[in-house]
Amino acid sequence: MDLKTASKDIQNNKPAAIYVCYGAEKYRIKEFIDFATQQLIEPEHRDFALAHYDLSETALETVVEEAEEIPFMVPRKLIIIKDSSVLTAGKDNSKLEHRVESLLRYMEEPAEYSILLFWVNGEKLDERKKIVKAIKNHACVLPFQPMGAEELISWLIRHAKKQECDCSTAAAEALVQSAGTGLGILSAEMDKLCLHAGRGGTITIDSVHQLVARSTEQNVFMLVEQIAAVRLEQALTIFYDLLKQREEPIKIAALIARQFRIMLQVKELSGQNYSQQQIASQLGLHPYAIKIAGEQARKFDNQKLRSIVAHLARLDYQMKTGAIDKVLGLEMFLLRLGA
Repeated sequence: MDLKTASKDIQNNKPAAIYVCYGAEKYRIKEFIDFATQQLIEPEHRDFALAHYDLSETALETVVEEAEEIPFMVPRKLIIIKDSSVLTAGKDNSKLEHRVESLLRYMEEPAEYSILLFWVNGEKLDERKKIVKAIKNHACVLPFQPMGAEELISWLIRHAKKQECDCSTAAAEALVQSAGTGLGILSAEMDKLCLHAGRGGTITIDSVHQLVARSTEQNVFMLVEQIAAVRLEQALTIFYDLLKQREEPIKIAALIARQFRIMLQVKELSGQNYSQQQIASQLGLHPYAIKIAGEQARKFDNQKLRSIVAHLARLDYQMKTGAIDKVLGLEMFLLRLGA
């Protein structure tokens, strides 16, 4: 079952007996848990109908006993369980012994008045475990992996609409370029932009640039973007701004080198017919970062990218050994590249 179907079933008051949420996008897992809580449990029932457990502190069989116990003064219970080791390959430092057979028995005949929702702290479930194989047969298993580039932009536009604000695709992309791809940060920045625009207002690229501060990594990303577009003056302006913020030139050079390495890897993997999602998985990066790196890489051929990466490696050595002034070395690199 996918997230859309699971959400629709919850809205129609037809929840599954057990949900298992896992993946890299913890913000979206929290969103789903909040949504399930609002839809399934009346506000006046939440004192008695909601239970929270952490399997690093509580044995699994205690959770099962809670699920089997008839609810007090409420029609049903929602039991939210955090897990870092029972369903994953993670190390259990709590030294608790979990009797997984109690959950295996429960899954055969779950209580109709209880809903178990596992929040797994891990990007994958451990497929080797018997309990995981059983859960895949009896529970609603929902992966929360990073959204694709278009999906991320659509998510931001929807987030603005919830607050009765309009946000164009270009403004949403500008926000990602300024704030990165972390959903928690993006959500907070979008809330700020909506507050500034006011109900019924429009979020513009200008308002994003005025109100959203870029991190060093995002500034370097924008610097490389200006280089790729052969806008040397803007690239140097960003570089000098970074120096004014007391950023270490060696760190700036390392971040520039990282972005060019990503561009080279994306270009080579794209040439082998890898999809954007596959490249993101191979490199351990967000699909949106892969999309932008791919667009930047089109401005260079493979040989040029290899030459730039090699040049940056030599520059790094020269800067660290004092063979060249750090700021001058980076300026010369940018001027040559711009030329």
